[in-house]
Amino acid sequence: MKSLKILISAYACRPGMGSEPGVGWNTVRSLVKHHKIWVLTREDNRPFIEAELANNPIPGLQFVYCDLPLSGLWKQGLQGVHLHYYLWQISAYFRARQLHSEVGFDVVHHITYVRYSSPSFLSFLPIPFIWGPVGGGESAPKAFWQDFSLRGRVYEIVRSLAHRIGESDPFARLTAEKSVLVRATTEDTAVRLRQMGAKNIQVFSESGLSPEEISRLSQCPIPDISTFRFISMARLLHWKGLHLGLRAFAKANLPNAEYWILGEGPERKSLESLAEQLGVTNQVKFWGRLSRDETLQKLGECHVLLHPSLHDSGGWVCLEAMAASRPVVCLDLGGPSVQVTKETGFKVTANNPDQVVHDFAEVITRLAKDSELRVGMGQAGQRLVREEFSWEAKGECLAKLYEEIVNC
Repeated sequence: MKSLKILISAYACRPGMGSEPGVGWNTVRSLVKHHKIWVLTREDNRPFIEAELANNPIPGLQFVYCDLPLSGLWKQGLQGVHLHYYLWQISAYFRARQLHSEVGFDVVHHITYVRYSSPSFLSFLPIPFIWGPVGGGESAPKAFWQDFSLRGRVYEIVRSLAHRIGESDPFARLTAEKSVLVRATTEDTAVRLRQMGAKNIQVFSESGLSPEEISRLSQCPIPDISTFRFISMARLLHWKGLHLGLRAFAKANLPNAEYWILGEGPERKSLESLAEQLGVTNQVKFWGRLSRDETLQKLGECHVLLHPSLHDSGGWVCLEAMAASRPVVCLDLGGPSVQVTKETGFKVTANNPDQVVHDFAEVITRLAKDSELRVGMGQAGQRLVREEFSWEAKGECLAKLYEEIVNC
């Protein structure tokens, strides 16, 4: 198969970063090994990208920068970012149309932002268009809202309303309808996309790890200590479900056990008060926000990842824990549900808070007592990450997908 000419839309794309900028950068870096890649991205990504390419050139990878006039004024606050993103898509379309007339692309693919309720105007180009992975269709089950503060409930209502408004945008619906393929990060998002008119949908995780990260994490030894440690790594937000993790840890009532919570956020005081109410203050440690190196060091000092998030589209920490051969305990919701298998951890059904606390407590008790089970799950997790969640594996899979679409 000859090398194809692929145009990538990556609003977020920066080397050396996680989350969406990392999705953009690592995807295109892996794809260029298989096809010729042009990347359409924001002007303010230029200094980071060019600095990296000056030190580590990547042949065949070309970046095209575009932005809006007075771009910095558009991005004041969260809503400003979303407005800038929407308008940038229009600007990107006209730049892409010009590029297509010069280059003659075989496929165009939008990869970031991964927001299903915002359109990509590149879908109007006269070539096959792939959208995603896109996410955001997940929401916290209503039964769990009873534990949320007023602020948390308002957040959930506004978030849901914003997505529903986005779904009704005719351009977002046209993006769904015009896509030859839509990749959804979760089944929840896939359901919303079907209702918007998307016909060909794959559920596919946005998250991945580089070979360097996988190698580094695989070298984390299992701590040989008498104290058994669970760890959660997350922003301390209501929907991260850490109150469920605390309740489950207290219910398990494990001697010589600790629960480490890494991260910062508005729920910290509430979580500290809950730990005191539950009588586990001496066993729970809040480490605050740490650097990435410090975070991975703490992960290496623990045995099991507890990730009770109620609506993650991704779930990067689950991949990191599996790469470090740590079993994962999560809810059967969102991105973690797509990543974690029965061989690599436990996915607990989320019916209501009391049921989750009960089931979590049973699972973490079992893991604390069964070292053979932990080792087996840890080894399976490492294999899964290497085979399916390395950026190289993802790039190879995507390159073959382009070939299939062009040959249809």
